[in-house]
Amino acid sequence: MKHFLFTALVWLAFFNTANAQQLKSPNGKFVMEFSLQNDGTPTYSLNYKGKAVVKSSKLGLELKNDKKSLLNDFTVIESKTATFDENWKPVWGEVASIRNHYNELAVTLNQKETDRHIVIRFRLFDDGLGFRYEFPSQKNLTYFVIKEERTQFAMTGDHTAFWIPGDYDTQEYDYTTSKLSEIRGLSEKATTANVSQKSFSTTGVQTSLMLKTADGLYINLHEAALINYSCMHLNLDDKNMIFESWLTPDAKGDKGYMQAPNHSPWRTIIVSDDAREILASKMTLNLNEPSKIEDTSWIKPIKYVGVWWEMITGKSSWAYTDEFPTVQLGVSNFSKAKPNGKHGANNANVKKYIDFAAKHGFDAVLVEGWNEGWEDWFGHSKDYVFDFLTPYPDFDVKDLHEYAKSKGIKMIMHHETSGSVRNYERHMDKAYQFMKDNGYDAVKSGYVGSIIENGGNHYNQFMNNHFQYAIEKAADYKIMVNAHEAVRPTGISRTYPNLIGNEAARGTEYQAFGGSKPNHVTVLPFTRLVGGPMDYTPGIFEMDLNKLNPDNNSHVNSTIANQLALYVTMYSPLQMAADTPENYDRFPDAFQFIKDVAVDWSDSKYLEAEPGQYVTVARKAKVTNNWFIGNVNGDTSRTSTVKFDFLEKGKKYVATIYADAKDAHYKTNPQAYTIRKMNVTNKSKLAHLSAPGGGYAISIVETKK
Repeated sequence: MKHFLFTALVWLAFFNTANAQQLKSPNGKFVMEFSLQNDGTPTYSLNYKGKAVVKSSKLGLELKNDKKSLLNDFTVIESKTATFDENWKPVWGEVASIRNHYNELAVTLNQKETDRHIVIRFRLFDDGLGFRYEFPSQKNLTYFVIKEERTQFAMTGDHTAFWIPGDYDTQEYDYTTSKLSEIRGLSEKATTANVSQKSFSTTGVQTSLMLKTADGLYINLHEAALINYSCMHLNLDDKNMIFESWLTPDAKGDKGYMQAPNHSPWRTIIVSDDAREILASKMTLNLNEPSKIEDTSWIKPIKYVGVWWEMITGKSSWAYTDEFPTVQLGVSNFSKAKPNGKHGANNANVKKYIDFAAKHGFDAVLVEGWNEGWEDWFGHSKDYVFDFLTPYPDFDVKDLHEYAKSKGIKMIMHHETSGSVRNYERHMDKAYQFMKDNGYDAVKSGYVGSIIENGGNHYNQFMNNHFQYAIEKAADYKIMVNAHEAVRPTGISRTYPNLIGNEAARGTEYQAFGGSKPNHVTVLPFTRLVGGPMDYTPGIFEMDLNKLNPDNNSHVNSTIANQLALYVTMYSPLQMAADTPENYDRFPDAFQFIKDVAVDWSDSKYLEAEPGQYVTVARKAKVTNNWFIGNVNGDTSRTSTVKFDFLEKGKKYVATIYADAKDAHYKTNPQAYTIRKMNVTNKSKLAHLSAPGGGYAISIVETKK
């Protein structure tokens, strides 16, 4: 049910004076104030429980080659207020139903000199504020180019920030924790090497940005519904502690091509004095439109294994041969080439993974490196890299499809574009049809390397339109999408729920490239996951990777118990058991949790949370009604204490606890774990030690005894 009430019915939520207009959240804890400065510059501020969160901050856009930008000289010509309240059901998610409840203020501004109109629309929820710019159809504002968006977020002090460097091409960084005033001095150290990156400022950071004030307020800055617009970063004026939006440019330096009527994405500020409420917020989803896919019955959460980790670690390769110095599709004859003996996507190996998936109840198998071209795919300005249709000689598409089908297993397609997006769009219809013809319902796409627009960036308007085009085109073929190296999500999965996963952050693969900080997974839920689920690819049981590949000396900075907990704390409807089958065979009792844990939920409870330190989550499975708990810990050991009061009153349950052993440590003893069972009710409590880089996972099943 939904309710949309207009001004006369909700006047208590709004307050107007000659100089300012106030908007209150439905619960009254937030107050947003809009006003114009003397020169007609629009500003806003935000308070929470009487405390300032964002001080008076300017709004507006600087235009390119225009006689006057949309920055000042405005007067208010109309203000409209409304309230909205509905409950909607996501196709998949952390909960079965989401409440979308907000009060709204839409201010129409006229720029006197140009007679142009813009609307700034504010929506104030019980968990924060969203606002955007709208450009109505009008004769004096038709086509225009954005030089820069000048949205400000004026902070109230030198807050603690959990940040990664501002970058036009990658989010694959470890997080740095520092004061805002320290970002400039730490920027160079925080910018670690990546295959494609373009930092823009020594005080630039990316959203979703997590902050904590000295008096205990948690603040998250992000955006929602990033459609036909450039990705927003933040640049800090560290003298005045003011963030300003910084859009991703194209190759010419332009930051957005607009045609009215149109609007920007929402700029979001989620706030609470309880860190758990930041994780529970659904505001980002609520600021996106409802699903545009009418029949969603084909969209199904997936738990999968795959031919991937062995390539990431260097045990096997994507490439089929070492004979070709360069590859030209249709010219290079792979049938006559000598195999290199390391190619992972061969029939026998893939069937091994299919057998493993079938034996242990998984849904699907991902195979990378199946198609011709991997010998010459990266590091060149090469337009025609893959055709997404032609397999290597040792990968029989039809035979493997029939074999997987006979075992009840789906196959997941892999499309690596190597940044050549024109080539991908050129082949997309044929590639998606090829998938459907051969039983593939989901695709993992990749955009590794520089965008072959010769100077283009991963996160500019052109590329964001490409990512959106790929999702919508996939929906036409009833294909689910898991996009890697794409722009970080902003809740679009509500509108297109076939977007079942993204990477867009530093995932497990970096544990094979030198490691990630042990507290990395305690930051990601507060940052990257605010916009949508991540294909983090957890489940690594062998931490010393030289046991897979003698030439790889990386160490996975995690305990086995921590890896199990990630299936609960790192929410995704797409979860991979990423390690190789032989490593799971070594630890069958721990592997049982991965087999049991659900991927779709009817309810979620955030039990403990502190960014960079720990996260503890309980989730209720949609089908079985079993509960699962995950706890991940940061650098320092601590005792986690949780109550089971979320369980149904009067019922009895058996909890199986997979936990760090007393001497467990992510570096020195990562495979030390214990498993025990205990009877629990909704009155039970648990105190458990979590090791550095460790944690615990619990499965909870109702018992009739």
